Amino acid sequence: MPFDSLSRCFFALTLVATATALGACGGDDDANACQVLTDQGGVTIGSGLPGDPAAPEPASGYKTGKKPVHARSYMVVSANPLATQAGCKVLKDGGSAVDAAVAVQMVLGLAEPQSSGLGGGAFMLHYDAQTRAVVAYDGRETAPAASTENDLRWIDEAHPTAPLPSARASGRSIGTPGLVRMLELAHQDHGRLPWRQLFKPAIRLANEGFPISGRLSAAIEASRANLLADEEAAAVYFNADKTPKALGTPLKLPAYADTLNLLAREGADGFYRGPVAQSIVDKVRDTTSAADGSPITPGRTTLDDLAGYEAKRRDAVCTTYRTYRVCGMPPPSSGGITVAATLGILENFDLAPLGPKDPGLEGGKPQLRAVHLVSEAERLAYADRDRYIADTDFVPLPGGSPDAMLDKDYLKRRAALIRDDRSMGTATAGEFGTQRQGVAHTPESGTTQVTIVDASGDVVSMTSTVESSFGSYHMTRGFVLNNQLTDFAASPTDSAGLPVANRLAAGKRPRSSMAPTLVFERAPDGGQGEFLMATGSPGGGTIIQYVVKTLIGVLDWRLDAQQASSLLNFGAANTPTTNLGGEHPSLDLSDANRPDPLVAGLRELGHGVSTNALSSGTATIVKLPGRRGGLVGGADPRREVLALGDSPQRDPAAPDRDARHR
Repeated sequence: MPFDSLSRCFFALTLVATATALGACGGDDDANACQVLTDQGGVTIGSGLPGDPAAPEPASGYKTGKKPVHARSYMVVSANPLATQAGCKVLKDGGSAVDAAVAVQMVLGLAEPQSSGLGGGAFMLHYDAQTRAVVAYDGRETAPAASTENDLRWIDEAHPTAPLPSARASGRSIGTPGLVRMLELAHQDHGRLPWRQLFKPAIRLANEGFPISGRLSAAIEASRANLLADEEAAAVYFNADKTPKALGTPLKLPAYADTLNLLAREGADGFYRGPVAQSIVDKVRDTTSAADGSPITPGRTTLDDLAGYEAKRRDAVCTTYRTYRVCGMPPPSSGGITVAATLGILENFDLAPLGPKDPGLEGGKPQLRAVHLVSEAERLAYADRDRYIADTDFVPLPGGSPDAMLDKDYLKRRAALIRDDRSMGTATAGEFGTQRQGVAHTPESGTTQVTIVDASGDVVSMTSTVESSFGSYHMTRGFVLNNQLTDFAASPTDSAGLPVANRLAAGKRPRSSMAPTLVFERAPDGGQGEFLMATGSPGGGTIIQYVVKTLIGVLDWRLDAQQASSLLNFGAANTPTTNLGGEHPSLDLSDANRPDPLVAGLRELGHGVSTNALSSGTATIVKLPGRRGGLVGGADPRREVLALGDSPQRDPAAPDRDARHR
């Protein structure tokens, strides 16, 4: 390593004396690459040494003191330190962003099974730095071919009672998984390393074991009764006496390793055909609880459903916001359109002066007017989402594309509905002269986020999920099966008898809120300029709110990647309640009789206010402008998110003013 790099590394280490200074010093061949830096040097993730972020500790609602991560040319941010390490090593070995995404996801399915895995689905946005193309990959689950529109509310037409023990915990909630086929499609397009090589980190961890983390331990405990109803899940996550395996317990999962070995050899066909596919069908069709013998309503999935599953390339939803171009996922995700609509409404207001007055390391909290405007804009955008967005292979958008819903004049008219002195409470959807459709509100939860930039400048933002925590609670061959079909409206019509766009149908993909997002500078001709930012978050129906606040934090308030991720979570769906993340240290909830000024101000404007904890998991990478360039990563302090990359070009302890783009 050249002397100037050594000097820079030493200077950074003497200034950054905590384990929250993440990243690596030195070139790609340095032993510290893809390690955590402490005042004692690099710490290998999973070593158990002081400063190891994978060392098990109780799940925390918010971990203060996280600092931005600086890297020279490549970076991974994911929801689990072991997964981030696997992806960073792939990039260090010359792999692409998609290669790293495969490796990361295989580890997440082992270390964070409550959120995502082989038995679920995903959406991915990919940016090719050479061609400058943005492509959306759709790995959303599909309903079985034998599905009926009432499958989630009735056992069958002759027995119009709820599936047992519930729609979610029955086989009816399980959609045909799409993750594996989508990853294979993206790898065929953009992979550099051999497919089978990408499974090695997860196979090793599954065979050798890893300590159960705080979030996994808490999830097992919270889902105890339902997991015990599944024989395999009970054997994996519980002791012989049926007590949950505790924090720090070494967990080995040879069945998962066997499945990964099969996929490494045979590709996605090893999942969608043969013994794995048969195991999935058998599990979906289970009829009896392993806990007490009580009945379970089986699902309708067949081997033909699995063999016929197709991942899809779709056109990204790209719109302009001020001096930027923002790209998101198209339907069946509602995330891209709803984020874009929110930004398009907010474009009519000057948000720049309304950011946190003293952001500090934790990002602070926005001013009252900012929270009011953003929440009102989101109410309007969610209103359109709830009425119009679904799987466009079945139900077209107004006008047949996102253009009508994102038209600048239309969004300006929507913005004019926002009052300065009063919340609208619940917004009404816009009218497009199309056939009337019902409104459906469907609860969503779960998910995980992976954000990656490789050394060639290619970018991946991927959100993946099994829906709720531990999905349907059904487990086979080492992985959890999703409950994604409960993202459909339970009833095909609303209270007025109008058909809802997001109703269940055979082969249809349920609507999602997942919102992986890419941001670019606008070129002088108004087109797409240089890559600027990638982000996304887990969080079910609130994902859209987390992504919007992160985008505004960077683009309007000039926060760095970490500050924008740490910033107080706030926003609203189309209800009278505005969310403020009560876990954030900037919100003073110590005296209910004297509420925090932000809470009090919102109430005076007519907002209902919830200060429940908001468990986002934002993973953000911002590309620095100018000759020094480089990447800055932000890891949400509300989860076990970790950012890693190669050597920084600048002092990671210095103020990150360059990230506050002009």
